[in-house]
Amino acid sequence: MKRNLTIVFSLLLIVTFFSAFNLNGSGKQNAKNGPDSILADRKHYVDELRQAIKGKENMPADSVFKNIKLLKGVPAGKLIAIMNFGYSNSLGVSCGYCHEPGHWESEVKPQKEITRQMAAMNAAINNQLLKNISGLQSANPIVNCTTCHRGSVKPALDMPAVK
Repeated sequence: MKRNLTIVFSLLLIVTFFSAFNLNGSGKQNAKNGPDSILADRKHYVDELRQAIKGKENMPADSVFKNIKLLKGVPAGKLIAIMNFGYSNSLGVSCGYCHEPGHWESEVKPQKEITRQMAAMNAAINNQLLKNISGLQSANPIVNCTTCHRGSVKPALDMPAVK
């Protein structure tokens, strides 16, 4: 158990490292545009994408969009919802933070690869580490982007006390 906790804390330190060195432009979008502007921006892109895939919402995302690496097989309509709520909302940003609008497949922004690596970390915590921690009050404990980010690009460091 001590080894598992050490791994979890090590992973949290990695997250802190990425945010400390500002590899992703931490906070710029929030401070510059404000939450209402970010929501309006997201709505614009989500509406635009939904219109672009009209009639293809239930097809696998990787057959509708280019360069899908992480969520292959997920229905295209659900992919948009995951990106909007699971990622954008969890980090308090709009689509343009990780993507080049209109060129969604572009790899020019490092945030896309960082997100893929963070998703792998998240999967390791959920599928390997949490299952081995005895005494948790949940039958299926999970962490997700919001667990650490809580609506901000920079992960929160003031974690609530364990009860």
